[in-house]
Amino acid sequence: MTSADEPLATASRRRVLTTSSGTLTDAFGAPEWGLLSVIAVIWGSSFLFMAIGLEAFRPGVIAMARVGLGALALSLVPRARRRVEREDLPTIALLGVIWMGIPLILFPVAQQWIDSSVAGMINGAMPLTTAAWSAALLGRLPGRRQLVGIAIGFVGIVAISWPEVSESSATALGVGLVVLAIVMYGLSANLAVPLQQRYGALPVLLRVQLAALVIIVPFGLWSLPGSEWAWGPALAMLPLGVLGTGLAFVLMATLVGRVGGPRGSVAIYFVPIVAIILGVLIRDEPLHPLAVVGTVLVLVGAWITSRREG
Repeated sequence: MTSADEPLATASRRRVLTTSSGTLTDAFGAPEWGLLSVIAVIWGSSFLFMAIGLEAFRPGVIAMARVGLGALALSLVPRARRRVEREDLPTIALLGVIWMGIPLILFPVAQQWIDSSVAGMINGAMPLTTAAWSAALLGRLPGRRQLVGIAIGFVGIVAISWPEVSESSATALGVGLVVLAIVMYGLSANLAVPLQQRYGALPVLLRVQLAALVIIVPFGLWSLPGSEWAWGPALAMLPLGVLGTGLAFVLMATLVGRVGGPRGSVAIYFVPIVAIILGVLIRDEPLHPLAVVGTVLVLVGAWITSRREG
C-alpha cells in the first residue's frame, strides 16, 4: 500500500496494485456531496444518451465515440497534460484496461443474454466490490458504519431494480460478464485513490482514457459496418463523451481521492435514481412503489456511509 504523502523518490518501489485511505475521514461536507450529486446526474442521464445512440450505432461504436470524445475534451485542459512519473504509468495503463477498456465492452456484450435492468442491479454492487478490494489492499476492513451504509444502500438498489428484474431473463454467462466488470470497477476505484492524491484527477484520467482507446478502438472499428449515420444519435455522443466519460470520471477520481474508494463509490447508488426520475419526467415511464422505498434506503445508506469513519 502507499500513503498519500509518499515522496516521489520512493516511486521506484511502488506496486501496481496499491491503494490508500482518503484524505478526508470526517463526514462529507458540501464539496463531497456536490461531487457525488454531479456524478449521479451525469451518469444517470447517460442512459438517455446511450439509448438515443443505439438508434443508429452499435455498442462498440458508442464506446469508441464516448472514450475518444472524453479523451479529446480532457486533452484541451492544460493541467491534464502535466507530467506523470514513469513508475506510475503501469498502474495508469491497468486502469485504462479495467476501468474503461474491458468493462465498456463487457456490458454491451453481456446484454445480449441479460436485460439492462439485471445489468443495472449488478452494477449497483460496485460499492461492495470496492470495499472488498479496499480490505484486501489495505489489510483492514472499512469501518463498521461504512459497511452498514453500503449494505443498506445495496438493498435499496435491489428494491429499485426488482420490479423489472423479476420479469427479466438472464443467463449465467451474461451475469458472469457483468460481475467481472463490477469486480474491475471495484479495483479501479481503489487504484485511483493514490494516483489522484499525487497528481490530481485530470492528468491521470487523460492517460487512463488514452490507454482504454487501445482496446476500444479495434472493437469500435469492427462494429462500424453494422452502424449508420444519423444526426440525433451522433449529437447524443457529445454529452455522453465529454460529460459522461470525460468530466464524470474526473469527478469520481477526485471524490475517491478525498474520501477513499468505499465511501466515494456510493455515488453509484444514486445513478439509477436519476435515471428513474428522468424516465418519469421525460418518457412518462411508470414509477413503481418499490422504487420509492429503494430510493429512501439508498439515501439512508449513503448518509450513514458519509459520516465520520468509525
